[in-house]
Amino acid sequence: MARDPVFYSFHYDNDVFRTQQIRNMGVVEGDEPVSPNDWEQIKRRGDQAVERWIEESMKYKRCVIVLVGSETSTRRWVRHEIERAYSLSKGLFGIYIHNLKCPRVGRCSQGVNPFDGFTINNGGQRLSSVIPCYDPGHDAYNGISGNLAIWVSSAITAAQYR
Repeated sequence: MARDPVFYSFHYDNDVFRTQQIRNMGVVEGDEPVSPNDWEQIKRRGDQAVERWIEESMKYKRCVIVLVGSETSTRRWVRHEIERAYSLSKGLFGIYIHNLKCPRVGRCSQGVNPFDGFTINNGGQRLSSVIPCYDPGHDAYNGISGNLAIWVSSAITAAQYR
């Protein structure tokens, strides 16, 4: 199976360690992680700099994966990344990552589906009705590593028909 390039969208402060576990699975071609210092420098340059960074980082990606922790759905830039991915017809889906262990805080509570906060078809339906958010269960690491390539492929295919 081909390794499609993806962009990971997540709440940096809370979920960077969980995200790194998924990147290290080697199942898909993920975007390169940004260091905390680099991210802070980008944010200090203002909203337009962040938007440019997101646009450039997403440019050649075929799919955007939203890694959903306890606060992901409320994060401004995650919401922006969801909007961009959908408007660019990129593959798009979410994965609940609350059961992945973080070395700092262990597991976290399950977050709200971030696609619930968006409507499509002139407000007629929630984005969550067409964009899946997978719960890999208690054994999250194996659930994600065993399904990630399939989820990416399905999202890319679905995006072609939106």
